[in-house]
Amino acid sequence: MHDQTQPATVRVFIALAPPDPAKEELARELRPAYGTHPHLRWNRIEDWHITLAFLGELPVGTVPLLRPPLAGLAAARRSPSLALRGGGHFDDRVLWSGVDGDLDELHALARDVRTTVKDCGVVFEERPFRPHLTLARARRGDLSSAGEVARELAGFTGRRWPAERLHLVGSNVGRSSGPIHYRDIEAWPLADGRPTGS
Repeated sequence: MHDQTQPATVRVFIALAPPDPAKEELARELRPAYGTHPHLRWNRIEDWHITLAFLGELPVGTVPLLRPPLAGLAAARRSPSLALRGGGHFDDRVLWSGVDGDLDELHALARDVRTTVKDCGVVFEERPFRPHLTLARARRGDLSSAGEVARELAGFTGRRWPAERLHLVGSNVGRSSGPIHYRDIEAWPLADGRPTGS
């Protein structure tokens, strides 16, 4: 009989997501590249996000422990004003758009998210926080496409938008050979900076 049990772990990260108008603006800028570089593995627009903390594979039972402290953090934090700007690539293969705006606020939020997770007893690999939005990955051996599209994005500056929610996201990376998909496990509104109860 086929085993239908749920996996014991889930791949998790904590992120911000641009609103639809900001994503649509960048997608319009990328439209020529979608045509000239169809062999890139393009991320779905609805999955675009800015990772604050990548937690990796966590036991399914650990995820509920993160919810109350992350909800509390979101309720106490001001929403940073951000914009997507320019482009670049990591290791010649990962194409990304940069992030502009309230970067001090964004770095402070990422730092507090990571501290909150560690305070829950979750151990994860702390990577340096480099704000970006991953757009596509080049196939093995293709060392030019990501750089070509990044150069085309060099002059792009998107509109400002408030980061309205803190997202706890699960992904299916490594679970199948198909496309990568993400799903919100939960999302919490960020505050406007006023103390609660005022």
